[in-house]
Amino acid sequence: MSREMVSRNIQEYLETLYTLTRNGKTASVTEISEHLKVAPPSVTEMLKKLADKGYVNYSPYHGATLTDEGLKIGVKMSRKHRLLERFLHDILKLGKDTVHQQACEMEHALSDEAETALCRFLGHPNECPDDSQPIQPCDLGFPNCEECVNRQGEGLEKVGRRQKNLVAITELKEHDTGRVAFIRGGNRELRRLLDMGLTPNTVISVVRSALFGGPVEIAVRGSKLALGHKIASDVFIDVVGNKPESEQHG
Repeated sequence: MSREMVSRNIQEYLETLYTLTRNGKTASVTEISEHLKVAPPSVTEMLKKLADKGYVNYSPYHGATLTDEGLKIGVKMSRKHRLLERFLHDILKLGKDTVHQQACEMEHALSDEAETALCRFLGHPNECPDDSQPIQPCDLGFPNCEECVNRQGEGLEKVGRRQKNLVAITELKEHDTGRVAFIRGGNRELRRLLDMGLTPNTVISVVRSALFGGPVEIAVRGSKLALGHKIASDVFIDVVGNKPESEQHG
Protein backbone atom coordinates (compact mmCIF):
# COMPACT_ATOMS: atom_id res chain seq x y z
CA MET A 1 0.00 0.00 0.00
CA SER A 2 1.40 3.42 -0.93
CA ARG A 3 2.07 5.98 1.75
CA GLU A 4 -0.57 8.32 0.26
CA MET A 5 -3.24 5.65 0.81
CA VAL A 6 -2.52 5.20 4.51
CA SER A 7 -5.24 6.65 6.73
CA ARG A 8 -4.58 9.05 9.58
CA ASN A 9 -5.62 6.40 12.10
CA ILE A 10 -3.12 3.90 10.72
CA GLN A 11 -0.40 6.57 10.68
CA GLU A 12 -1.09 7.28 14.38
CA TYR A 13 -0.79 3.61 15.31
CA LEU A 14 2.44 3.09 13.34
CA GLU A 15 4.00 6.25 14.79
CA THR A 16 3.04 5.10 18.29
CA LEU A 17 4.50 1.65 17.69
CA TYR A 18 7.72 3.22 16.42
CA THR A 19 7.96 5.27 19.61
CA LEU A 20 7.25 2.30 21.90
CA THR A 21 9.50 -0.24 20.15
CA ARG A 22 12.59 1.85 19.33
CA ASN A 23 14.80 -0.04 21.76
CA GLY A 24 13.93 -3.44 20.37
CA LYS A 25 10.95 -3.89 22.69
CA THR A 26 7.57 -5.38 21.91
CA ALA A 27 4.66 -3.00 22.48
CA SER A 28 1.83 -4.43 24.57
CA VAL A 29 -1.83 -3.72 23.97
CA THR A 30 -1.92 -1.92 27.33
CA GLU A 31 0.97 0.39 26.40
CA ILE A 32 -0.58 1.26 23.05
CA SER A 33 -3.96 1.81 24.69
CA GLU A 34 -2.51 4.21 27.26
CA HIS A 35 -0.45 6.09 24.66
CA LEU A 36 -3.34 6.61 22.24
CA LYS A 37 -6.08 6.77 24.89
CA VAL A 38 -8.02 4.07 23.07
CA ALA A 39 -9.81 1.11 24.68
CA PRO A 40 -7.78 -2.15 24.68
CA PRO A 41 -10.34 -4.11 22.60
CA SER A 42 -10.12 -1.43 19.88
CA VAL A 43 -6.32 -1.64 19.96
CA THR A 44 -6.43 -5.43 19.57
CA GLU A 45 -8.80 -5.13 16.61
CA MET A 46 -6.58 -2.55 14.92
CA LEU A 47 -3.40 -4.59 15.48
CA LYS A 48 -5.03 -7.53 13.73
CA LYS A 49 -5.89 -5.27 10.77
CA LEU A 50 -2.37 -3.86 10.66
CA ALA A 51 -0.95 -7.38 10.72
CA ASP A 52 -3.19 -8.35 7.79
CA LYS A 53 -1.90 -5.32 5.86
CA GLY A 54 1.71 -6.30 6.55
CA TYR A 55 2.56 -3.35 8.80
CA VAL A 56 3.01 -5.17 12.12
CA ASN A 57 3.88 -8.52 13.61
CA TYR A 58 1.21 -9.20 16.22
CA SER A 59 0.87 -12.06 18.68
CA PRO A 60 -2.00 -12.13 21.22
CA TYR A 61 -0.82 -11.76 24.83
CA HIS A 62 2.68 -10.85 23.60
CA GLY A 63 2.18 -7.59 21.72
CA ALA A 64 3.32 -6.07 18.45
CA THR A 65 6.41 -4.98 16.57
CA LEU A 66 6.71 -3.17 13.24
CA THR A 67 7.54 -4.86 9.96
CA ASP A 68 9.98 -3.07 7.64
CA GLU A 69 7.07 -1.45 5.79
CA GLY A 70 5.38 -0.37 9.01
CA LEU A 71 8.68 0.99 10.30
CA LYS A 72 9.10 3.19 7.21
CA ILE A 73 5.76 4.86 7.83
CA GLY A 74 6.31 5.13 11.59
CA VAL A 75 9.69 6.80 11.05
CA LYS A 76 8.24 9.14 8.40
CA MET A 77 5.43 10.32 10.67
CA SER A 78 7.74 10.77 13.65
CA ARG A 79 10.14 12.83 11.51
CA LYS A 80 7.35 15.11 10.26
CA HIS A 81 6.07 15.56 13.80
CA ARG A 82 9.45 16.55 15.20
CA LEU A 83 10.28 18.91 12.33
CA LEU A 84 6.94 20.62 12.90
CA GLU A 85 7.71 20.94 16.61
CA ARG A 86 10.96 22.72 15.74
CA PHE A 87 9.13 25.06 13.34
CA LEU A 88 6.38 25.87 15.83
CA HIS A 89 8.84 26.45 18.64
CA ASP A 90 11.78 28.11 16.84
CA ILE A 91 9.98 30.16 14.19
CA LEU A 92 6.47 30.76 15.50
CA LYS A 93 7.70 30.98 19.12
CA LEU A 94 4.98 28.77 20.56
CA GLY A 95 5.61 27.35 24.01
CA LYS A 96 6.90 23.83 24.51
CA ASP A 97 3.64 22.92 26.24
CA THR A 98 1.62 23.52 23.05
CA VAL A 99 3.86 22.47 20.16
CA HIS A 100 3.29 18.72 20.61
CA GLN A 101 -0.49 18.83 20.13
CA GLN A 102 -0.19 21.31 17.27
CA ALA A 103 2.35 19.07 15.52
CA CYS A 104 0.04 16.05 16.02
CA GLU A 105 -2.70 17.87 14.13
CA MET A 106 -0.43 19.10 11.31
CA GLU A 107 1.81 16.10 10.60
CA HIS A 108 -0.82 14.14 8.65
CA ALA A 109 -1.35 16.96 6.15
CA LEU A 110 2.36 17.68 5.57
CA SER A 111 3.41 16.39 2.14
CA ASP A 112 6.80 14.83 1.55
CA GLU A 113 7.77 17.87 -0.55
CA ALA A 114 6.81 20.23 2.26
CA GLU A 115 8.69 18.05 4.75
CA THR A 116 11.88 18.35 2.69
CA ALA A 117 11.47 22.11 2.26
CA LEU A 118 10.82 22.53 5.98
CA CYS A 119 13.95 20.58 6.88
CA ARG A 120 16.06 22.76 4.58
CA PHE A 121 14.47 25.95 5.95
CA LEU A 122 15.23 24.91 9.53
CA GLY A 123 18.84 24.03 8.70
CA HIS A 124 18.48 20.25 9.06
CA PRO A 125 17.83 20.10 12.84
CA ASN A 126 18.81 16.95 14.72
CA GLU A 127 16.44 16.97 17.70
CA CYS A 128 13.00 18.23 18.66
CA PRO A 129 12.64 21.03 21.24
CA ASP A 130 10.49 19.52 23.97
CA ASP A 131 12.39 16.42 25.08
CA SER A 132 15.56 16.41 22.92
CA GLN A 133 14.39 13.34 21.01
CA PRO A 134 16.38 12.82 17.80
CA ILE A 135 14.87 13.74 14.44
CA GLN A 136 15.20 10.85 12.02
CA PRO A 137 17.04 11.38 8.73
CA CYS A 138 15.00 11.77 5.57
CA ASP A 139 14.54 8.82 3.22
CA LEU A 140 15.83 10.67 0.14
CA GLY A 141 18.82 9.23 -1.67
CA PHE A 142 21.30 11.92 -0.63
CA PRO A 143 24.56 10.98 1.15
CA ASN A 144 24.53 14.24 3.14
CA CYS A 145 22.57 17.45 3.75
CA GLU A 146 25.00 19.52 1.68
CA GLU A 147 24.04 17.66 -1.48
CA CYS A 148 20.37 17.99 -0.57
CA VAL A 149 20.74 21.79 -0.46
CA ASN A 150 22.71 21.90 -3.70
CA ARG A 151 20.03 19.94 -5.54
CA GLN A 152 16.93 21.54 -4.05
CA GLY A 153 15.70 22.65 -7.48
CA GLU A 154 15.12 19.03 -8.50
CA GLY A 155 11.85 17.23 -7.93
CA LEU A 156 11.87 14.47 -5.33
CA GLU A 157 10.95 11.89 -7.96
CA LYS A 158 14.37 12.45 -9.59
CA VAL A 159 16.29 11.92 -6.37
CA GLY A 160 15.03 8.47 -5.40
CA ARG A 161 14.49 7.07 -1.92
CA ARG A 162 16.36 4.71 0.35
CA GLN A 163 14.78 1.33 0.81
CA LYS A 164 16.28 0.73 4.26
CA ASN A 165 15.79 2.55 7.54
CA LEU A 166 19.05 3.99 8.84
CA VAL A 167 20.31 4.04 12.43
CA ALA A 168 22.46 6.71 14.08
CA ILE A 169 25.81 5.48 15.42
CA THR A 170 24.66 6.50 18.91
CA GLU A 171 21.82 3.95 18.70
CA LEU A 172 24.02 1.01 17.72
CA LYS A 173 24.96 -1.78 20.10
CA GLU A 174 28.41 -3.22 20.67
CA HIS A 175 29.67 -5.16 17.61
CA ASP A 176 26.92 -3.77 15.36
CA THR A 177 28.39 -3.42 11.89
CA GLY A 178 27.30 -1.42 8.87
CA ARG A 179 28.13 1.10 6.19
CA VAL A 180 27.98 4.89 6.44
CA ALA A 181 24.91 5.88 4.43
CA PHE A 182 24.08 9.46 5.43
CA ILE A 183 25.72 12.37 7.25
CA ARG A 184 23.58 15.17 8.64
CA GLY A 185 24.75 18.76 9.06
CA GLY A 186 26.39 21.60 7.17
CA ASN A 187 29.64 21.79 5.28
CA ARG A 188 31.77 22.15 8.45
CA GLU A 189 30.40 18.97 10.04
CA LEU A 190 30.69 17.12 6.76
CA ARG A 191 34.35 18.09 6.23
CA ARG A 192 35.22 17.10 9.80
CA LEU A 193 33.72 13.65 9.41
CA LEU A 194 35.26 13.11 6.00
CA ASP A 195 38.65 14.01 7.47
CA MET A 196 38.08 11.24 10.05
CA GLY A 197 37.62 8.76 7.23
CA LEU A 198 33.85 8.46 7.61
CA THR A 199 33.06 8.62 3.91
CA PRO A 200 29.94 7.13 2.27
CA ASN A 201 29.95 3.30 2.21
CA THR A 202 32.78 3.10 4.78
CA VAL A 203 32.32 -0.01 6.94
CA ILE A 204 32.30 0.66 10.69
CA SER A 205 31.89 -1.58 13.73
CA VAL A 206 30.99 -0.44 17.24
CA VAL A 207 33.65 -1.26 19.82
CA ARG A 208 31.96 0.50 22.73
CA SER A 209 28.40 1.85 22.46
CA ALA A 210 27.22 5.22 23.80
CA LEU A 211 26.22 5.35 27.45
CA PHE A 212 24.32 8.25 29.03
CA GLY A 213 25.26 10.71 26.32
CA GLY A 214 28.92 9.68 26.30
CA PRO A 215 31.22 9.04 23.33
CA VAL A 216 31.07 6.06 20.99
CA GLU A 217 34.16 4.04 20.08
CA ILE A 218 34.15 2.57 16.60
CA ALA A 219 36.52 0.54 14.43
CA VAL A 220 37.03 1.96 10.97
CA ARG A 221 39.63 1.09 8.32
CA GLY A 222 41.63 -1.00 10.80
CA SER A 223 41.81 1.76 13.45
CA LYS A 224 39.76 2.72 16.48
CA LEU A 225 38.09 6.11 16.63
CA ALA A 226 36.25 7.85 19.49
CA LEU A 227 33.33 10.03 18.45
CA GLY A 228 31.60 12.52 20.71
CA HIS A 229 27.91 11.82 21.21
CA LYS A 230 26.72 14.86 19.28
CA ILE A 231 28.72 14.22 16.12
CA ALA A 232 28.05 10.47 16.28
CA SER A 233 24.31 11.18 16.38
CA ASP A 234 24.58 12.78 12.92
CA VAL A 235 26.19 9.77 11.22
CA PHE A 236 23.64 7.22 10.01
CA ILE A 237 24.41 3.60 9.26
CA ASP A 238 22.90 0.92 7.08
CA VAL A 239 23.28 -1.92 9.59
CA VAL A 240 24.37 -5.23 8.08
CA GLY A 241 25.14 -7.37 11.11
CA ASN A 242 26.49 -7.75 14.62
CA LYS A 243 30.04 -9.07 14.78
CA PRO A 244 33.52 -7.86 15.68
CA GLU A 245 35.52 -6.10 12.98
CA SER A 246 38.03 -9.00 13.01
CA GLU A 247 35.25 -11.23 11.61
CA GLN A 248 34.13 -8.83 8.89
CA HIS A 249 34.73 -9.63 5.25
CA GLY A 250 34.41 -7.03 2.50
